[in-house]
Amino acid sequence: MAPTKENIVMFPFMAQGHIIPFLALALHIERTSNYNITFVNTSLNLNKLNSSLPPNSSIRLLEIPFDSSDHGLPPHTENTDVLSYPLIIRLLHASTSLQPAFRKLIQDITCEQGGHPPLCIIADFFFGWTATVAKELGVFHAVFSGAGGYGLACYYSVWLALPHRNTESDEFELQDFKEVSKLHVTQLPLSILEADGTDSWSIFQRKNLPAWVDSNAILFNTVEEFDQIGLSYFRRKIGRPAWAIGPVLLSTENRARFGKEDSITTDLFKEWLDSKPVNSVLYVSFGSHNTIAPSQMMQLAMALEASGKNFIWVVRPPIGFDINSEFRSKEWLPEGFEERIKESGKGLLVHKWAPQVEILAHKSTGAFLSHCGWNSTLEALNHGVPLIGWAMAAEQFFNVKFLEEELGVCVEAARGKTCEIRCEEIKEKIELVMNETEKGKEIRRKACEVMEMIKNAMKDKDGLKGSSLKALDDFFQAALSMRKKTHQQ
Repeated sequence: MAPTKENIVMFPFMAQGHIIPFLALALHIERTSNYNITFVNTSLNLNKLNSSLPPNSSIRLLEIPFDSSDHGLPPHTENTDVLSYPLIIRLLHASTSLQPAFRKLIQDITCEQGGHPPLCIIADFFFGWTATVAKELGVFHAVFSGAGGYGLACYYSVWLALPHRNTESDEFELQDFKEVSKLHVTQLPLSILEADGTDSWSIFQRKNLPAWVDSNAILFNTVEEFDQIGLSYFRRKIGRPAWAIGPVLLSTENRARFGKEDSITTDLFKEWLDSKPVNSVLYVSFGSHNTIAPSQMMQLAMALEASGKNFIWVVRPPIGFDINSEFRSKEWLPEGFEERIKESGKGLLVHKWAPQVEILAHKSTGAFLSHCGWNSTLEALNHGVPLIGWAMAAEQFFNVKFLEEELGVCVEAARGKTCEIRCEEIKEKIELVMNETEKGKEIRRKACEVMEMIKNAMKDKDGLKGSSLKALDDFFQAALSMRKKTHQQ
């Protein structure tokens, strides 16, 4: 006998930037649909997740066994949060060893449910191998990308062809993605820039990415109306439905549960923001695991002060220092900087973590200087906040290109952790976006247009659903159709 509720199995890669969108999607499905959800991960990640779930959630957390020391990783290393850059690829390779345990896990769930397999498996884009397991067991499979369509399409295309290796020029085209203007080598993350097809990253990606064709669908945390170029690329390239189901975002409360404790109280930062004029505050944050070089930090501080703008800056120790150590303002910032901004009331330094959603939602926030990770980007656009882009890694460089060239909601300020930046150049970009220049007004207008697209995509009113809610319904319908066909055979 079939269970009363169908079961969905979700399996993100072991990194905060991957687990957060998966958790947001799981909570969204739980809130809007009638399915049981099983969230799979390693024990340390599940312990953290357990305290992140709302008290009334029925999401089941299921452990998959993993011993990092079997793979040349430090003991109890189960996510990228504590890993140096060279060890991240080792964790990715190690994750492929989870295949037998994952197969057994799906078989066990099927036995538990009286021989009734899960309705579908939603797995991370780093876990292409899960599509093979799903196919073997006759379960509908989807790759879920917390990244946007355009950014991931560039990432996918560059990894498979490494076009920068085939030219002496610093600029190159993507032969299978002609809709994109030329890329520059400075827009490549380090893993791709150094790749030659025989390195560890290439070996992993050239096995992982082609495995997506064994999947039944790809889900994107994006909106069809503004990300059609990237979504069309995957529909063409992989020949599978690509459904835009976003943005799915964690609420402030759930984000705080999952993130670090904020170092300023809600009341304090709200009071500070309330005292500032509308659109007058620049929010500066490079994500939970990024920082910049000491020289870049010094120049950025000088630019913030010289701009005369109000700002909230989430600071972490610069590159070369333990990112979790105490922040030494006197050493890493201009002399007297912290004292001056306190005295003038112009700036607020926040150590390590801030309640980002609430800051971006506040009417006083006028722009976001960001690494343009997709989750942060969606949180900004969800509130119509323009971006100043400073990409650090992964597909962030392509996100900045998309936000600037296609959507017109961003200006690029710098690229990467090693580029040389000058105070004056950063100051100009801040003023361009935040002053009432023609360009600044246009960027703000376009950011507000995108905000409306997001609202419409997630609308559920009077029986009418927005495109993202419809897409999620279509996805479940496709999974149910496959289930029905399997039963008829």
